Amino acid sequence: MTQVVESLRKNIRSVFLGPVRSVDLVLIGLLARGHILIEDVPGVGKTVLARALALSIDCKFTRIQLTPDLLPSDVLGVSVFNNQSQTFDFKPGPIFANIVLADEINRTTPRTQSALLEAMSEEQVSVENQTLPLKRPFMVVATQNPFEFEGTYYLPENQLDRFLLRISLGYPERSSEHKILTTQPGRQLDQMHSVASGADIVALQDRVQQTRIDPAIVDYILDLSDATRNDDQLHLGISPRGALALTQASQASAVLEGRDYVTPDDVKSLFIACCAHRVISKTYLHNGDAAATSRVLQAILDKIPAPR
Repeated sequence: MTQVVESLRKNIRSVFLGPVRSVDLVLIGLLARGHILIEDVPGVGKTVLARALALSIDCKFTRIQLTPDLLPSDVLGVSVFNNQSQTFDFKPGPIFANIVLADEINRTTPRTQSALLEAMSEEQVSVENQTLPLKRPFMVVATQNPFEFEGTYYLPENQLDRFLLRISLGYPERSSEHKILTTQPGRQLDQMHSVASGADIVALQDRVQQTRIDPAIVDYILDLSDATRNDDQLHLGISPRGALALTQASQASAVLEGRDYVTPDDVKSLFIACCAHRVISKTYLHNGDAAATSRVLQAILDKIPAPR
């Protein structure tokens, strides 16, 4: 299984020349059966990273370009009348895939954004009076531009809470950008080959659930959660779902590093990426204040002692 993880890393990094940590975070989200929100300015490689992940796995991949006029049925599917059978046949939408790239998710209306909620939470879709399961592995990789940009909508807090991690790529280092300009690796996406099967990913996800986490580390996660709920600078702290997400992400981080047990460093390295979008500061009651909430969480991380 370690070989599968390393093959995925190497394959993605062959076309994505941004931060190495971003690749690991996306893989952690995949192994933990979570979803990833990549937030940054246009042109830094958000879509390239998402596509590279999907093309590295031999499974079904779809891309949804979210726009203000997109309807929920454009995501979930629609029933079409069949003249021969005189019945309505359901035509599945792009959500019925293994890896779904929801590009520029904050450019569509909250009504369409909410169409993803059940799929992300329960790996199923309720449509046309029936509930349809989604096949494993299932993962939504959403990208969004900062909300200050014209023509964007806030992501509701309940939608943000469905994302395991929110990451920001930032601008690449000068040496990496030089390589981007000279080799143009994005053009190599169409020539990428898969290095893992869907069954490989499912096996890794099952292994994550079996990864040992010491009771002292569980208490550490609870201490961090309690600190967010009692911090004077936060209007809303981490929910039990957030604490569970941090636990699962820490287990996935251990598997990514070839271990069968979680360390405090796994928790510390993921605390901000896993929780910054789940808390709300008292001075700013919208989800765009990532920098402020990250500072508050870093202060909590510095204050709460980790188990030894």
